[in-house]
Amino acid sequence: MLLLDLQTVVSDLVQTGRLIQQDADEILARHRNADQLKLHPLEYIASQDLKDASSGESFDLDSLMSWLADLSGQANFHIDPLKIDAAAITPVMSHAYALRHQILAVEVTADEIVIASAQPWHSGWEDNLRHTNRKEIRRVIANPTDIRRYTSEFYRLAQSVLGANELNGVQSTQLNSFEQMLELGNMKAPDANDQHIVNIVDWLLQYAFEQRASDIHVEPRREQTHLRFRIDGVLHLIYQMPAKVAAAVTSRLKILGRMNVAEKRKPQDGRLKTRNPDGNEVELRLSTLPTAFGEKLVMRIFDPDVLVKGFGELGFSREDERRWTNMTGQPNGIVLVTGPTGSGKTTTLYSTLKSLATEQVNVCTIEDPIEMVESSFNQMQVQHNIDLTFASGLRALLRQDPDIIMVGEIRDLETAEMAIQAALTGHLVLSTLHTNDAPSAITRLLELGVPHYLIKATVLGVMAQRLVRTLCPSCKQPMKLDKSGWKSLTRPWSAPAPSQIYQPVGCLECRDTGYRGRAGVYELMPMSQSLKTMLGENTDIESLRRQSIKEGMYSLRLSGAQKVASGLTTIEEVMRVTPDQQH
Repeated sequence: MLLLDLQTVVSDLVQTGRLIQQDADEILARHRNADQLKLHPLEYIASQDLKDASSGESFDLDSLMSWLADLSGQANFHIDPLKIDAAAITPVMSHAYALRHQILAVEVTADEIVIASAQPWHSGWEDNLRHTNRKEIRRVIANPTDIRRYTSEFYRLAQSVLGANELNGVQSTQLNSFEQMLELGNMKAPDANDQHIVNIVDWLLQYAFEQRASDIHVEPRREQTHLRFRIDGVLHLIYQMPAKVAAAVTSRLKILGRMNVAEKRKPQDGRLKTRNPDGNEVELRLSTLPTAFGEKLVMRIFDPDVLVKGFGELGFSREDERRWTNMTGQPNGIVLVTGPTGSGKTTTLYSTLKSLATEQVNVCTIEDPIEMVESSFNQMQVQHNIDLTFASGLRALLRQDPDIIMVGEIRDLETAEMAIQAALTGHLVLSTLHTNDAPSAITRLLELGVPHYLIKATVLGVMAQRLVRTLCPSCKQPMKLDKSGWKSLTRPWSAPAPSQIYQPVGCLECRDTGYRGRAGVYELMPMSQSLKTMLGENTDIESLRRQSIKEGMYSLRLSGAQKVASGLTTIEEVMRVTPDQQH
């Protein structure tokens, strides 16, 4: 039943050699003179900027929690909200009970419940929970700050889901302005019928921003609806809620995205703008799809800080950046970026356009849809319902005195012909194609019906790209190179093998994945004079690829191998995302 107090904790730290007596006396003296102290003793010690006598490093709360775990013989548990089933842990005890005893259930299995506490010797609640839930209790030590925070968040969310589940429907007011700002957490006099749904939507968006998610998926299933986040290219299940509640959440998001709430049979697109926890504006693109169990909603998050970066931040090497800026610095011609959906093409194009959009030039784009509203561009969106296609929009843009034009994608011969016409009349055109590598973009244009002589006259170069997860800098460890793996990665080219590479380990920073963030790998193919002479009606793509490599083009896998050698990623990650180019 004993609760930790500062006197006891300080005494134990001195006895275990972690704190010198002089610092201990000063802490206790300051504590007696402090009026505000309702902090956990270890939180107070961590706030005092003291040195650990055994290591010489400053005390932080994580190291103090590890010390307490060792002292009590209980496991030290880091509360990762992505790995906790909030719907399962909140029924274990009431919110009031959790607050009174400062505990939180963090895992529920068929046989036991894992309870996190920052008071390892306080046990007045154990028998009660064991009897109520008819399961064994396993105790772990957790950060008291995390316990307070997630107790509030999990129970608030559970209460909102429960409350919403008891309502028959949700109504909200229509937002009309394209630039309408949704203020998260604004609970001033909400309508009683939809306050629970407002809470859930606020939590969902703020949580996604905090976890660095790029996409939010609301996926209806037969009984429950799954909420999933895509983080660093990988989907994580974060919550399951009743289908009725999820339908109301989808309806509210459709209203905020200026979509037709009543129409559930057809796919729709929308967008909304809000702020992330740092106060920066963030745009979200919404897309609905009718499925067997209801409307599926996907929101793609466009954070300006993420979408527009410097070339070094994107993963360009110095040689990549030199070649790319040389291609995009030409006054006229076509530059193509290729790769599958989610390979970072949009980020590359926006970052490039941002660097080119000076006061002296007119930058115009036609996109489907507009990924992010950017004040330095003139942006137009494709609208098929009024026959505003890429080709017709590009035809209109040519009458707007543009210097630089970005076409979202070349999908057909008409769009390709208009892009070529723009390039021939003195404009720089940037666009995308869906091909596996850079040389394939040339054959794709030929397949669309573009004459080879027009490709020679207009295409300045092609860049293929992919995104690889980068190793977490906090926990990656050196390892001996597996020569067979390196040969497999760099075959058929004989790239020199590094003496050492790094492997993922996993830590709190990266949620035990070993990876944190992503970077691009690039295959740049400038259209040199020798490549142009190889173009004809029956162009051989393999000859084109071999000649490009002779002239210094690095394939996607070789570009990835460079990042492996520099310790940024792993052989397995590069092999996962890049195409096999053994020829």
